[in-house]
Amino acid sequence: MIARLLLLLSLLTPVLALADPAFIYLVRHGEKETGNDPALTAQGQQRARNIAALLRQAGIGAVFSSQTRRTMQTAQPMAQAAGVAVQAYDAANPQALVARVKAIDGGAVLVVGHSDTLSELVRRFGGEPGADIGDMEYQRVYQLSKGADGKVVTVVLSSLP
Repeated sequence: MIARLLLLLSLLTPVLALADPAFIYLVRHGEKETGNDPALTAQGQQRARNIAALLRQAGIGAVFSSQTRRTMQTAQPMAQAAGVAVQAYDAANPQALVARVKAIDGGAVLVVGHSDTLSELVRRFGGEPGADIGDMEYQRVYQLSKGADGKVVTVVLSSLP
């Protein structure tokens, strides 16, 4: 029985290794209003549209957002441009998000998070986030992809305000 299980796992391992999006983009929500679960400001709404414009040709096939208004509003322009629904994730359970994203085979994925969660998400996907994101920093766009050696390559882009 154990030998059969090990054989099955060894046969599935190459298939599981293939499941990964080609690119994972991670961004923080746009500029926000104040209050409990605030919406985006006009500048934040423009940033969300600019992120969608930046990634329009990236082949985004899935968009994930934490469940706050500001992240959902940031994700919506890209989801609309890609013709997909925004998929909510629990920011308190990053490993579940990583598993969902890694199950996607090929294409590109956008993940919208927060200043205090984005660096950890980049690490969990195998990337290098660099310096922590400041409270007033909204422009950072992480692009993660697999290099020829199988290691994750992190490229940091900037979105326009």
